[in-house]
Amino acid sequence: MAVKRESITFTSLSSEIKNGDFKNIYVLQGEEPYYIDRLQQLIIDTALTEDQRDFNLSLYYGNTANVREVISACQQYPAFSERKVVVVREAQLIPKQPGHKNDLDIFASYAEKPLPTTILVICHKGGVLKSKPFTDALKANNNGLVFSSKKVSEGRELETLIVSYANSLGCNIDSKATRMLADHIGTDISRQFSELDKLAILSEDKNITPLLIERNVGISKDFNIFELEDALARQDAAKAFRIVDYFERNPKNNPSMPVIAMLYTFFSNVLITSTAREKSPDAIMALVGVSSPWRARKFIDAARMYNTRSLINIIGCLRECDTRSKGIGSRQDQYALLKELVYKILHA
Repeated sequence: MAVKRESITFTSLSSEIKNGDFKNIYVLQGEEPYYIDRLQQLIIDTALTEDQRDFNLSLYYGNTANVREVISACQQYPAFSERKVVVVREAQLIPKQPGHKNDLDIFASYAEKPLPTTILVICHKGGVLKSKPFTDALKANNNGLVFSSKKVSEGRELETLIVSYANSLGCNIDSKATRMLADHIGTDISRQFSELDKLAILSEDKNITPLLIERNVGISKDFNIFELEDALARQDAAKAFRIVDYFERNPKNNPSMPVIAMLYTFFSNVLITSTAREKSPDAIMALVGVSSPWRARKFIDAARMYNTRSLINIIGCLRECDTRSKGIGSRQDQYALLKELVYKILHA
């Protein structure tokens, strides 16, 4: 009976909407705007044809919206269509009305008895919608749904999301390709999904590979943070310095500070691996919080090349380099610092 389904995901809700399984009221809220924007547009695209939108789509924006006018639109029957869609964008900006602590409270009366032919979508970005009367009314209504859009964290959660979205497009993506996208693009979900949409179209065999990413996303297969990690993990000095030289020649796509941060994370996980009692891929995955056996084996291999004392020294070098790269105690060029760091890691 409860309207707020904590387990609902962007993918599962998208599937429901695509299948025409609509609720009468959607509250799309939270810190990740991408999901909110995509879901409200998906509702519009699925519920109404282009021809039907002229008469049956009403759009309101929070900074100029009048809640009573929105409710009035919701109570109108559709014209030449099975349903009408009313969307309130940027609802967090709706101005307060006299006599109401929160004018979203005014939606409570409509939520108690929504018009069955209307789909009301309220988009509340940046946090949770705070209106107890409205949410209480939603909880008493089987046709209401609250979706909370949370920011994705780096690491395992982001990699899992990339794999899940690629699979939803009918594609497979290998571990290295997943890591390339995660580290190069980060938690910019809009760009992540946009790139995956493009890669899915370009992949003839529905496999998203490092080579496909290199050709179409602008990440070099041979000169990137993963290859630098591999070179340092194998103590391959020649390749490590070639990669840093490439970074220096292409500074726009390879700033040193993210490289230092990624190496810090990598060697921190290698240190954890080196002190672990059980060093199977499954055990290391659980210990350091990664979803990729390939990634876990990389930590295990690196732990064989560096002893615990060396790894502690490397962590210290990385912290020092991070401080100096921010201009504290050093005026060296960022890539000179990076080359010095690589030398210290290899000789730790």
